[in-house]
Amino acid sequence: MRILGLDIGSKTIGIALSDPLGYTAQGIKTVIRKSKKADIEELKNLCLQYQVDTIVAGLPKNMNGTIGPQGEKVMSLCEQIKDETNLPLILWDERLTTVAAHKAMLEADLSRAKRKKIVDKMAATYILQGYLDSLSK
Repeated sequence: MRILGLDIGSKTIGIALSDPLGYTAQGIKTVIRKSKKADIEELKNLCLQYQVDTIVAGLPKNMNGTIGPQGEKVMSLCEQIKDETNLPLILWDERLTTVAAHKAMLEADLSRAKRKKIVDKMAATYILQGYLDSLSK
């Protein structure tokens, strides 16, 4: 059982992957977005490479729980990903995951340049780990 975690932004997609037993999430890469078709193709290749059986994508919500314009874009792309991969895709509330990722990197004393390169991958890791933790409860 491998689960792919996604933090979908307008410029990048952070990607994390669960261990085979579904206990821990590890960030694997950040994809620079090119086009919907190219982005989905890259995700399909990762799903095949890692034998993924489920995808969890962060759904950006407003703090009051409503879904704004970015959330609508993510939902639209996720529908296409789901159709193209034929895998179950779960939308996971991602509120504050990027904030948590930035905080962890600040505590690790990473430079601003290093933080910028890995923040999306770390946010994807937080999204996926939150989902994995919910399964074990």
